[in-house]
Amino acid sequence: MLASVLLDACLQAGIDFFTGVPDSFLKGLCDELYSRYGTDSPSHIVAHNEGGAIGLCAGHYLASGRPALCYMQNSGLGNAVNPLASLMDGKVYALPCLLVVGWRGEPGTKDEPQHVTQGAVTLPQLDLLGIPYAVLSPDTGEDAFRALFDSLCRELAAGRIAALVVRKGALTSSARPAYGNNASLTREKAAEGILRSAAPSDVFVSTTGKLSREVYELREAFGEDHRRDFLTVGSMGHASMIALRIAEEKPDRRVWCLDGDGALLMHLGALPLIGRRKPANLVHVVINNGAHETVGGMPVCSGALDIGALARAAGYARVFRADSAASLDAALREIASLSGPILLEVRCACGARADLGRPATTPVQNRDAFMDFLKKV
Repeated sequence: MLASVLLDACLQAGIDFFTGVPDSFLKGLCDELYSRYGTDSPSHIVAHNEGGAIGLCAGHYLASGRPALCYMQNSGLGNAVNPLASLMDGKVYALPCLLVVGWRGEPGTKDEPQHVTQGAVTLPQLDLLGIPYAVLSPDTGEDAFRALFDSLCRELAAGRIAALVVRKGALTSSARPAYGNNASLTREKAAEGILRSAAPSDVFVSTTGKLSREVYELREAFGEDHRRDFLTVGSMGHASMIALRIAEEKPDRRVWCLDGDGALLMHLGALPLIGRRKPANLVHVVINNGAHETVGGMPVCSGALDIGALARAAGYARVFRADSAASLDAALREIASLSGPILLEVRCACGARADLGRPATTPVQNRDAFMDFLKKV
């Protein structure tokens, strides 16, 4: 079904504000929203995380008396549970909101390991929260959609939260927005330079998404094994905390956190904690392409954010920025002799190779090899 049908139905029902965090299953909806409203307008805001998006929906209803639409991957329900249960719930303020949830890891479908458990508990989780829902499938016709949408609107009118759970391929769009930036350095080329600059005993924690896939393929291209790299799947925004504790447990090893700008924005509170703990052996790399590129390319909510200034204010010892292969190489040479915590922001282009593969090892195999490397070297 075209995402435009959903948006038009929302507008007819008085739902005129949209917010959330992009998801690949909701790419059609995201493309349509971007084409109509951009990402930072009175009608559409890309939020830093799903809980924050629910807060925006609460503020919108309090100010206008109209419910909002909040979109997210089903993994984002974890970030949203607190405000859904303790703010929006009918036993608290009874603030209505329409959730549109991408159903990654749906039972009986093939998906990545990080989505399996969340996919199995998505509908039970909504049941547990007392949120009525309807499931949108690729074969749902417009008449059937209107019927289920009307049922959700009745829940909203009664002051309740309601959810539309979206199966893969159920929402499409004819809109083809031009996402991207003017950067020339690719993320994979930046990752290659960083991996090659590291000492043999250094370890890496890379964030969820295509960056970790590129790290895996680079090791393959180098003819190296994968034991130095913890490839964080799922848990978007938490790679820096994993890296921080590894750095504190292994002060004789340099630890590199390969983070993304969207992941960093999701949990910015990590910066002052790292700054306070002051791990001398931690290098926090933020690959900044200004986009949620792994799930479709919609711009993140960074605006004019100066990541380096934030890191300095948080207490990082040194801050660097690179936007080319030459400036990255120069920064890496200087970083090699410095104590941390260090933040290196790398401005990169959007996009990845069309033939980018996925790790051939399981998360448990990755865990065991990584832990063994930490013990032996």
